Amino acid sequence: MSSIPRPPRRTLLVSGAVGALALAATAVLPMTTAAAATGCAVTYTTNSWPGGFTANLTIQNLGDPVSAWALGFTFPDSGQRVTQGWSATWQQSGSAVTAQNMSYNGALGSGASTTIGFNGAWTTANPAPTAFTLNGTTCTGGISPTTAPPTTLPPTTPPPTTPPPTTPPPTTPPPPTGTTPVAINGQLRVCGVSLCNQYGRPIQLRGMSTHGLQWFANCYNDASLDALANDWQADLLRISMYVQEKGYETNPAGFTSQVNTLVDKAEARGLYALIDFHTLTPGDPMYNLDRAKTFFAAVSARNAAKKNVIYEITNEPNGVSWSTIKNYAEQVIPVIRANDPDAVVIVGTRGWSSLGVSEGGNSDEIVNNPVRADNIMYTFHFYAASHQDTYRNELQRAASRLPLFVTEFGTVTYTGDGAVDAASSTTWLDLLDRLKISYANWTYSDAGEGSAAFRPGTCNGGSYAGTAVLTDSGNFMRNRIRTPDSFPTS
Repeated sequence: MSSIPRPPRRTLLVSGAVGALALAATAVLPMTTAAAATGCAVTYTTNSWPGGFTANLTIQNLGDPVSAWALGFTFPDSGQRVTQGWSATWQQSGSAVTAQNMSYNGALGSGASTTIGFNGAWTTANPAPTAFTLNGTTCTGGISPTTAPPTTLPPTTPPPTTPPPTTPPPTTPPPPTGTTPVAINGQLRVCGVSLCNQYGRPIQLRGMSTHGLQWFANCYNDASLDALANDWQADLLRISMYVQEKGYETNPAGFTSQVNTLVDKAEARGLYALIDFHTLTPGDPMYNLDRAKTFFAAVSARNAAKKNVIYEITNEPNGVSWSTIKNYAEQVIPVIRANDPDAVVIVGTRGWSSLGVSEGGNSDEIVNNPVRADNIMYTFHFYAASHQDTYRNELQRAASRLPLFVTEFGTVTYTGDGAVDAASSTTWLDLLDRLKISYANWTYSDAGEGSAAFRPGTCNGGSYAGTAVLTDSGNFMRNRIRTPDSFPTS
């Protein structure tokens, strides 16, 4: 049974000085009001790389409690702009920037503080703003925020804001003590448009996706996972937990336990575990919003201390707008962040996770209206025999603007069946390798379809290593995944 029955597609951190800001008695805020206060302090910190930078701003209320706020400043250089912000609603007009509170951080009691931030771009220079306003009142204490010198590579995505960290992550991790993907790369994070390891270096993970756990649980035992880690030399196991189709909704506790067991098995073998909340029909992720919150609250609390877990919060949204998917993501991600502030989260995209291409759109809708969260990536899916130049062109176009992860693809048609299209699959994987985009192939199973890696009946036996048990697709993928990773550590 195919996963996708669909129409054709299928660092240095430098603190600035603290200045006193006087609050206006009457705030000018859309749909909100703020109480009067006597002042506040703002600390602006930033680091940069050629063409881009990350900025964090901490606002502390030094006066009476307020119920809402708006922070304003002007970029000193006309080439500076906000590209993606978090923990506030960000707007820019010319060089003027405004950040307005979110629903959860608008109330600031006396002495309370909140941290917001953004990723930005610059063209000729990247000086820090020298004046801020809060609720329309200009800062009166000499603010002199500073900017760290550019670095060779983008820094990691800023620390999450729920809960806010007390110290930045270490900038010089010790050398790896093992040889597995997790031992070498450690806790992953998003830096710029790349997936980066603990050393802040872009990497590519290559691996396989399970089929539905409700149908092929017998394929995911110690012997098969040993083969994936040792014979295939994979980096990643995508744990595909269907929500409908006799999946999670029929037994939430049972499927949650099954996922956690596979996370442990992946960790024991030094593999990254991509937890896939596999929604497909219906295509509206909001249909499963409550289930998603319950599931991700459970798995993120249980696995928060692990370094190998990545969360994929919705598999293939379809028939809905990008704004609906974004709304879903902005409700589910805080649930994960409350328990696991460090893990990478992957957001599905419109048109069966085709960046909207399969429904006549493209990645512009995401670039122009990104999910308001940090340390996230966006999903792209393809099936090589059905999705070719149009899809490849859009992936390549989007990859310079968005952090992308191919959480699912097939060597066959969008139905999950048919013959392997070796030429198109090779072109696809060469492109992903060149762009350092991570991927998981559909599927590590013995399903009776062309996309399956194992011959039918393999999972009833005990042998998974070598080529004799593999299909054409399995042999193709094993050969690609077995090539050396060469993960950078300096």
